[in-house]
Amino acid sequence: MGCSGCRVRFNFGKVLSKVSVFFTMVLIFTYFFYCLTGFCDSAPRTLYRQQVSDYDALDDHRRVLDELRPSPRLLPDAQSQRNRSGSADAEQVDTPGQFPQHMSESANEESAQSNGIPVSNTFGTKRFPQAIIIGVKKGGTRALLEFLRIHPDVRAVGAEPHFFDRFYDKGLEWYRNLMPRTLDGQITMEKTPSYFVTKEAPSRVCTMNCQTKLIVVVRDPVTRAVSDYTQTLSKNPGLPSFQSLALKNSTTGLIDTTWSAVRIGLYAKHLENWLQHFPLSHFLFVSGERLVSDPAGEMGRVQDFLGLKRVVSDKHFYFNQTKGFPCLKKPEGSSRPRCLGKSKGRPHPQIPSEVLQRLRDFYRPFNHRFYQMSGQDFGWE
Repeated sequence: MGCSGCRVRFNFGKVLSKVSVFFTMVLIFTYFFYCLTGFCDSAPRTLYRQQVSDYDALDDHRRVLDELRPSPRLLPDAQSQRNRSGSADAEQVDTPGQFPQHMSESANEESAQSNGIPVSNTFGTKRFPQAIIIGVKKGGTRALLEFLRIHPDVRAVGAEPHFFDRFYDKGLEWYRNLMPRTLDGQITMEKTPSYFVTKEAPSRVCTMNCQTKLIVVVRDPVTRAVSDYTQTLSKNPGLPSFQSLALKNSTTGLIDTTWSAVRIGLYAKHLENWLQHFPLSHFLFVSGERLVSDPAGEMGRVQDFLGLKRVVSDKHFYFNQTKGFPCLKKPEGSSRPRCLGKSKGRPHPQIPSEVLQRLRDFYRPFNHRFYQMSGQDFGWE
């Protein structure tokens, strides 16, 4: 009897052990099955995705706050921070193949597509520019753009898109995607000085929007031609002398209008082309000389033309005696004032006075015609 009871207890213990092993195996099998089908980590993964989404939203919010904060910026520091290249009146890029690098600042900072962010998840809207600085090279367009960018209601492409002269075949949607995002009440702008002298540009701009406001920064065409030559000479030291390029023949003294440095200064002829597509009321002509001598005064006219509150004023500028042009005073949070880069204020080479006089005589009738057309006397003599 005693041994028989022991056997029953022993057999019951073995059965219990097998049942335990069986249930353990079932639990293990169930666990692996759910893991393989993706259910076992669904809750943690959902939480992780929510956290990532929250961080992305926070980053987007911070980015937009940075974009909306008024920031006085000028060239040397801004170039290193924003990865900008030069401009038509600074260090013009003449090779269309260099465009992707040239527009990298706009693509990296402004384009939601390049960041893989859906348009619906970003603040503001990409719009065609309501105003364009269309000219002229070496007139002061870079200074004007940088002064305008102080204004909190102006959003502008830093680099020159060159859409209406070089990349028009890429299409208007491609051009619009280059623009920065703007909120209601903000103005989208760009500047490409070569538009003013490009024959096809007026009709192309009008195709986009015939209500576009157009800003032309002009400067004494003789001084502008010398500045243009000086910039080219800095890149190509083997360039022929200014007089040999400006004159067809040194004996006759005839001016060579096929040379671009001379041709750009025929403002009246270029304006005639634009007036075939836009009324004069759509233009503002900014004096490059007054932009240096009275930047706040010229900026007041520009802000009025754009329908902006006069935010940019005397308090933003000081005159840099070394460079010979106005700079922006030290902005809040910056260690030093902001001035245009080394490409600005280069010393001009010595040009024979008789060559300069021939150029003045050549330009005089064109200048007077331009005064009549624009309704402004710029005093170039």
